[in-house]
Amino acid sequence: MNVNFIPILKSLILFVIAGLAEIGGGYLVWQWLREGKAIWLGVVGGAVLILYGVIPTLQTEPAFGRVYAAYGGIFVVLSILWGMVFDGWRPDRFDLIGAAFALIGVAIIMWGRLLFR
Repeated sequence: MNVNFIPILKSLILFVIAGLAEIGGGYLVWQWLREGKAIWLGVVGGAVLILYGVIPTLQTEPAFGRVYAAYGGIFVVLSILWGMVFDGWRPDRFDLIGAAFALIGVAIIMWGRLLFR
């Protein structure tokens, strides 16, 4: 089996960038509305969320549903990491097991056809 992993790596990088934009933008809006921080944080968060909407269109996969379904698994993992880094939250074993299954789902959805022809 001769597989070119460069497209897979590019796809993963785009998923991570999209996830950071979505979670980061949402976090800034949360800080404004829920934590009483400055309105400019909400405005910046809104702009970042608009950027998040553009990033998935850079994926080479043409199917919207497939890209967003796979992105959901990346979002799960990034959300756990964000909570750990920025809120001091610690996931339990069920969070980690669920995240592992989510990543397995991402791999199957996005690259199963490529890897298991």
